[in-house]
Amino acid sequence: MRTILHTIDTTGPGGAETVFIDLATRLPKEKYRSIVVIRGKGWVYEELCRRGVTPILLDSKGSFNLRYLWQLRKIIQREGVDLIQSHLLGTGVYCSLLGLITGKSVISTFHGSVDISENERFKGLKFAAINAGASRIVAVTDSLLNDIVSRTSLCEKKACVIYNGIDTSVFLRSCSRTLRKKYGWSEKEIIIGSLGNIRPAKGYDILLKAAALLERSDYSYRFVIAGQGKGALYDKLLALRKELALEETVQFLGFLDDAADFLASIDIFLSSSISEGLPLSAIQAMVAELPIVATRCGGYVGLISEGENGLLVDVGNPCAIAETIKMLAADSELQTKLAKNAKRFAVKTYGLEVMLNAYEQLYDEFSS
Repeated sequence: MRTILHTIDTTGPGGAETVFIDLATRLPKEKYRSIVVIRGKGWVYEELCRRGVTPILLDSKGSFNLRYLWQLRKIIQREGVDLIQSHLLGTGVYCSLLGLITGKSVISTFHGSVDISENERFKGLKFAAINAGASRIVAVTDSLLNDIVSRTSLCEKKACVIYNGIDTSVFLRSCSRTLRKKYGWSEKEIIIGSLGNIRPAKGYDILLKAAALLERSDYSYRFVIAGQGKGALYDKLLALRKELALEETVQFLGFLDDAADFLASIDIFLSSSISEGLPLSAIQAMVAELPIVATRCGGYVGLISEGENGLLVDVGNPCAIAETIKMLAADSELQTKLAKNAKRFAVKTYGLEVMLNAYEQLYDEFSS
């Protein structure tokens, strides 16, 4: 049996955090023993505990936290760790340094372009550490890998792609009337749903502007956004919603525990993102057999085949989003075609077992 240290520097919820939890809890227990280290309590902590795993809490705050590095090293020695699995840039750097110090194999997974922002401090040094200490560097999409390679010094020879996976059975359910009952919406109203925490990359201001453009169309649209929201950005979005007189049209639902019921309650899935890795929410929507309208960015480029399993629009263009939704709403045959093709593709390509098997093969490749 091999002992794997799993670590991430965020507390969730989100797509990267979901993959982190699945890897830490769903690998074959007869083959792997998981040690889980996170920075503090929150959604990730609660979900791990719900699945029967008690994580070690270790504060990683600071630009270069030597205490955190030293404590991780002690855990590796105490628990007899054979391999280290990190997620996102911050823990990727620390774990790569630990790989150099301890001689342990390190798998460093990147989930989105936010990890390689132009504003990232000491980016060259961070990727130098990862190149030196990581045994394999994983990107969750081909486009993300190409982006990282083009904008950093990443060692391409160490890199590979493993798509994120989901438990598809959770999202195979019949239509729900939860949202229509909650807001008193009729069957004639078309519900457009977005699923993702409120962050700049999600482009929800673009969604609001698209919603405003649809106010005078032939159909009645309702927009619902499910995702954790607080702080200055959330306040700005609420102010913009008020300015556009969309208080009745657009609802911010906050974080929802039951994403499957949310997706079963909407008619069209919309992503207005300006940057994405491999969006788990979109894969979930595909499995839920929803027609998808998404921006042409990041993982969506490989995920969606235009006109076959979804529709793509240019980034940052509310007019294109509005026109595409209007066209899709008027064509029930196209909705059915996109939805059925999306489900078939997602179940085959992004099942949880496909992802777990790929990581297992990677772990087996590197033995301490």
